[in-house]
Amino acid sequence: MNPAEPWVWLARIRRPQGRKGEVFADILTDFPEKFAERRRLWLLSDGVCATAAPREAELVAHWLHKGGIVLHFAGVDSISAAETLAGLVVAIPQSERAPLDEDEVYVGDLIGCLLVDVAGAAPVHVGEIEEVDRAAGPVALLVVRGAAGEVLVPFAKSFLRNIDIDARRVEMALPAGLVELNAPGAVE
Repeated sequence: MNPAEPWVWLARIRRPQGRKGEVFADILTDFPEKFAERRRLWLLSDGVCATAAPREAELVAHWLHKGGIVLHFAGVDSISAAETLAGLVVAIPQSERAPLDEDEVYVGDLIGCLLVDVAGAAPVHVGEIEEVDRAAGPVALLVVRGAAGEVLVPFAKSFLRNIDIDARRVEMALPAGLVELNAPGAVE
């Protein structure tokens, strides 16, 4: 494993779950069913926890539970051992992530891309995509930081015109007034 290889985050460990070393984690992947196919995972710091080198972990059991996932790793057999994992991220190397269909994109790949509104005669740079909020409703919201501050843009297929991950650019034809809706001082 090349330690410089980019990681794909699958889950964030929150706390122990049970008495035999299991942990409860928030799901950070669109493919939680893929845990059934994986035995080798990596535990890494997310930058908030103390910095530590990624370490390999063998997944021996998992199950979905109350909107999250319970994970049990080999060698973690007590509550106190499970407590040491709180705050760590469960990840895989980017090279091992699930293949996508041609018209699909990994949500994590959108972060850092420039969002460009191509609805008008000339393209308008809206800003950089900082986050993707998938819990906001039936359509994910792109959280974009631009000159007007934070803008929330529905990631709707009907608005989408082009995604070029290599060029770090997302083009959307946005409805008139959407960008100004979240501008500082906008009237609610």
